[in-house]
Amino acid sequence: MQQSVKQSSILRLAVPVPLRRLFDYLPPAGVDPSRLAPGQRFWVPFGGRKLVAVLVDVVSESSLTQLKPALEQIDREPLFDRRSREFLHWAADYYQAPVGEIYAAALPAALRKGRPADHWAEQWLQLTVEGKGLPESALARAPKQQALLQLLLQRGRQSRTQLKAQGHTGTIVRALQERGLVEWVAGPTVPPPLPAAEPAPPPELNQEQQQVLAAIGTDSFSATLLEGTTGSGKTEVYLRLMERVLTQGRQALLLVPEIGLTPQTLRRIAARFPDRSIAALHSGLAEGERAQAWLSAAAGQADIVIGTRSAILTPLPRLGAVIVDEEHDGSFKQQDGVRYSARDLAVVLGRNAGVPVLLGTATPSLESLHNALSGRYQHLRIRQRAGNARPPQISLVPTLGQPLKEGFAPQVLRHIGDTLARGEQALVFINRRGFAPALACDDCGWLADCPHCSSKLTMHRRQRQLRCHHCDYRRPLVDSCPQCHSRSISALGGGTERSEELLARRFAGFPVIRIDRDTTSSKQALDNLLAPARDGKPCLLLGTQMLAKGHHLPRVTLVVIQDADGGLFSADFRAAERTGQLLEQVAGRAGRGDLPGRVLVQSRYPEHPLLQLLLEKGYGAFARQLLRDRAVAQLPPLRAMALVRAECEEPRWAEEFLQAAREYMQSLAPPSPELQYLGPVPALLERKSGRFRFYVQVTAEKRAQLQPLLAHLCQWAEGSRNRRLRWAVDMDAQELS
Repeated sequence: MQQSVKQSSILRLAVPVPLRRLFDYLPPAGVDPSRLAPGQRFWVPFGGRKLVAVLVDVVSESSLTQLKPALEQIDREPLFDRRSREFLHWAADYYQAPVGEIYAAALPAALRKGRPADHWAEQWLQLTVEGKGLPESALARAPKQQALLQLLLQRGRQSRTQLKAQGHTGTIVRALQERGLVEWVAGPTVPPPLPAAEPAPPPELNQEQQQVLAAIGTDSFSATLLEGTTGSGKTEVYLRLMERVLTQGRQALLLVPEIGLTPQTLRRIAARFPDRSIAALHSGLAEGERAQAWLSAAAGQADIVIGTRSAILTPLPRLGAVIVDEEHDGSFKQQDGVRYSARDLAVVLGRNAGVPVLLGTATPSLESLHNALSGRYQHLRIRQRAGNARPPQISLVPTLGQPLKEGFAPQVLRHIGDTLARGEQALVFINRRGFAPALACDDCGWLADCPHCSSKLTMHRRQRQLRCHHCDYRRPLVDSCPQCHSRSISALGGGTERSEELLARRFAGFPVIRIDRDTTSSKQALDNLLAPARDGKPCLLLGTQMLAKGHHLPRVTLVVIQDADGGLFSADFRAAERTGQLLEQVAGRAGRGDLPGRVLVQSRYPEHPLLQLLLEKGYGAFARQLLRDRAVAQLPPLRAMALVRAECEEPRWAEEFLQAAREYMQSLAPPSPELQYLGPVPALLERKSGRFRFYVQVTAEKRAQLQPLLAHLCQWAEGSRNRRLRWAVDMDAQELS
């Protein structure tokens, strides 16, 4: 019988590979065992590759008979503290994810690639023993030195970045050094300060805002759904809660959707907290910038952390509150790799840390609303718009059988013209970018399809291209049909490009500002494009979901929603919910200032009962009706749901794998009223990037029924070693596509 390896120090590491277990290694040669601590990174050999792994534990015995040594210790100090490691392991268990992959997801790219953390180390100025003994008025005759001395006495050591931002020059520092009062020491990096708006006194809170803040304590865990109508001042509530936490010496985490993290948001927070260290974590940052911000947050140096989905995985040793803005937004759910929900993990993080979690939105997700109505979350509301703003007037514009000009009804175009003529601003929402969503031959019926996806190619006329918005396949725009060679080619439907051309011709005296992914690819593009609108000049904004939230433009008095019907007839059971949320959010851009607002909603089916309910009684009644419908259909959030997904180049392989997976699960837990199976069925977008996609749906009365079943399934699937396909478990799945 072979003996297991016994040694005083064996490294148990989380390696970023798709296997749901930890791996044992010997320490690198020459490493002092006393310098080993969980949370450090190591270079390790794995299957002919060199990977960055995270130390989870140091043990004295391994079940393996032979161990390889790790190659190199990267960190002197742990990057992950105990609480953050426990949190990541909980997430890996809940989402049935390899623990090595969730550690990799938590790290910014530069650290994931093995860059040493001290690469971004910064010099910090601190008081010497002699300096700490001086009274605050000791240097009254040298006011600049006195100001720096007071700063260090009151707030502790300061980095070079912070000193520069506050106007303390090297000359002042050297003068204090010569007196023996200060010294430089190495310390963690500090991200550069964010550009701030002009400082302004905080607005006076109305009664509803005061009541909300009074109901949220900061000395223990609570989960609160804040349902506030658009323009009701939810952001001001966030800022006051953050202020309260900061005065207690703790950190505040604000999560926002990717499209909600606008320069306007960052400027407002930087202006409110000019003396605080703020770390921003989002995809628009360069690798080095993101690593600096992450290290600052993980070291407890950043007082405020503002980020998109992945920021929830960042270690925050002084965490005092978690705020999730636009909690309903789908971008909080990761759709590949580790398929976690940042919104749901925010509640777990708050519970583990014993701090409040605030979920804010005008249009709650059905999951959060269900938790609030069932008493799991505290449910607070703000119904009154901030300041003098009033809710906009909403009108339906029937379009079926009407002559439309590039998708616009004649009366809608008249209202846009009247708005601009009054010196006000109008916003047109079209949830399709490009010139047209399809290109067709009028003679033989040919359609421009993507060769890799089950979708049509979108026409981008300005770039003379046909593009797939799923896999980014591109080809030149054709002038004749490749099938019958006819030159009768038509662009079907409309997108932002096509509408921009019409509106620019029709309203030539006013700027037409198009906001979509094609016009905002550069770092400052969105901020620059919105500058005329923020200045209050009459203009016409035209765009996709990027305009639906996160923007406060008080001169916008007219909002036009070109097509309200997109999600009312979808095969995805969540489509109606998303449609209602989007319509309500877009409508909320109108009338946010002193001027009254109006919303025109074009629809081919204005009598649709859900549309009528939404517009007549509001999102609250609409969402509660959807909850009743979900209860009848036994769908989330009334039941727990997971998808077992598979994709490969040959559809038969995916179907066979999923059929075997379903049979295996049914052998462990047969179908019953409490546990149900569906599939294999093709995804709504069956083929993407050349791979066919199928899933098996598993629903249960309680999540506790799903978790052990899915854990066994993952062990079975890993043992099957099917290299022809990719498979994944998607717990609390949000997409059927």
